[in-house]
Amino acid sequence: MKYSVERIRGQFPALAAGAVFFDGPGGTQVPQAVMDAVSAYYREANANEHGRFAFSRRSDEVVAAGRAAMADLLNARSGDEIVFGANMTTLTLHLARIIGRKLQAGDEIIVTRLDHDANIAPWLHLQEQGVMIRWLEFDPVDCTLKLESLGRTITDRTRLLAVGGASNAFGTVNDLPRILAAARTAGVLTFVDAVHYAPHRPIDVQLLNCDFLACSPYKFYGPHSGVLYGRREVLEQLDPFKVRPAADSAPDRFETGTKSHEAIAGVAAAIDFLAALGQELGSGCESYPAGRRRLLKQALAAVSDHESSLFARLLAGLKEIPGVRIYGITDPGRLHERTPTACFTLAGRTPAEVASRLGDEGIHVWDGDYYAWEAMRYLGLGDRGGAVRAGLSLYNSAGEVDHFLNVLRRLAGV
Repeated sequence: MKYSVERIRGQFPALAAGAVFFDGPGGTQVPQAVMDAVSAYYREANANEHGRFAFSRRSDEVVAAGRAAMADLLNARSGDEIVFGANMTTLTLHLARIIGRKLQAGDEIIVTRLDHDANIAPWLHLQEQGVMIRWLEFDPVDCTLKLESLGRTITDRTRLLAVGGASNAFGTVNDLPRILAAARTAGVLTFVDAVHYAPHRPIDVQLLNCDFLACSPYKFYGPHSGVLYGRREVLEQLDPFKVRPAADSAPDRFETGTKSHEAIAGVAAAIDFLAALGQELGSGCESYPAGRRRLLKQALAAVSDHESSLFARLLAGLKEIPGVRIYGITDPGRLHERTPTACFTLAGRTPAEVASRLGDEGIHVWDGDYYAWEAMRYLGLGDRGGAVRAGLSLYNSAGEVDHFLNVLRRLAGV
């Protein structure tokens, strides 16, 4: 079946009002199926886990189904490697404290200046106990990591390398296989922030061979929630902070308190929504056994093709507008190295002014630093209001791109 934006958009009630949602990097809209799953949880299973009555047993089933769905999305070995939490930031802060219990003064952690601060600040906090931070820098010309310096950045004191799958500010897709292979060779633990990567590309944690990977379902059509993948043998070696009656087995012992069961129900529904899309649109991926994992791969391949085509249109239009400066990769031949996320400024207008004017026209974009705090300051944008960010998702259309560009042209006085 051909990719039909109209048919896909019909599954998203929020889109019916006609607003243009180009704020996917901050959070996507949700299909009706996700809303139904959350509502059904409250009607049919609203209770805590591990009780001896029907609603509690259904909550157990909801959590198990959520773990299984996320395991399929990430190709984890089992749902026991999936940890749920409030959001990626909270999970990462918690994990950093746990890992910090095993580190000594003088041990080193590598972070990149390209990342969202949720994958920087949690590790910086460990400096309080004598951990040293080493930085992997990025090239300000195209906002790509300087991987030629990676070998020099890793030392015999390096204990963990934290890197993003893709930049939430500039869309840069990092060369994870190369980065993670270098860390593995040195015996270094690896943590991947895949929040901005997951909505646009398939993830295979077994192929990447990473130790940890975090993502946010509300960036791929689910409810507000956070997910942490942890390699089972690594999870079992850690000593998490928890209350004494809580389970001692992974992944439960990493989940502090009562989980948001209704959100987990929505997470599973979001993944099933993508799998259904893969069933309708996809083909190939025969290296994977028939089932949801293959369908998810097929869905994300189709989504990537759609988003890339739209983004090429958006990028070409931005280049033609006087006064627009685009940050990140702009070479049309290198669009496979980035997500469909544009970061730009407009001469004579502050980012806040541009975002406000676009908002007045029903076009949702973001302005500021989007928590890419280090990157924006490295580029000299931190004290100038940051930049404007427009990001595409699977439900966006060519007509919306053209509307966005027309409004921006008027703002530029063209």
